[in-house]
Amino acid sequence: MSSGILLIVGLGNPGAEYANTRHNAGAWFVSEIANAANVTLRHDNKYSGLHGIAKLHGQECHLLIPTTFMNHSGQSVKALASYYKIPPESILIAHDEIDIPAGIVRLKFNGGHGGHNGLRDIISHLSSKEFYRLRIGVDHPGNSKDVVDYVLAPPRKAERQAIDDALQAAEGILPLVITGQFQKAMQLLHSS
Repeated sequence: MSSGILLIVGLGNPGAEYANTRHNAGAWFVSEIANAANVTLRHDNKYSGLHGIAKLHGQECHLLIPTTFMNHSGQSVKALASYYKIPPESILIAHDEIDIPAGIVRLKFNGGHGGHNGLRDIISHLSSKEFYRLRIGVDHPGNSKDVVDYVLAPPRKAERQAIDDALQAAEGILPLVITGQFQKAMQLLHSS
């Protein structure tokens, strides 16, 4: 296990037409962290993403929002992780999760991709499942045939508020995550 998180990645799709869709919940989270830390995320071709380095809770942490489409997120994550020699277990991937209600966020280490194309590509590029995931609940449309249209649509106003509140709660446990106190972070996050 690592001592803490050195890279936080927020998954989403590039472009204005996707900016407010459920699939971009991970990108919303990283944008929030960057704003709070007063860090400007700048496009870097080397990593195919928006990148910045924030001083979070006494530690330097890379922030990354891939500018590839979701199903190619792995190339961006791999490029940055390889360049800075960041092992998978020091990476936190923030992503939308349809199997969790909107307004709930869960922290998890390891596991499969659960049908999430961004995670699938990251696992493939890193050749590892052993990274942390911040699973941001966006709810399920009810029918598996509707999932693609659902995640590529904006949440309703009340839903977006619930997601934003959950992201704030997740920001609240960042000091623990950054410093490697994962069990404590999970207890706090999962009991709220």
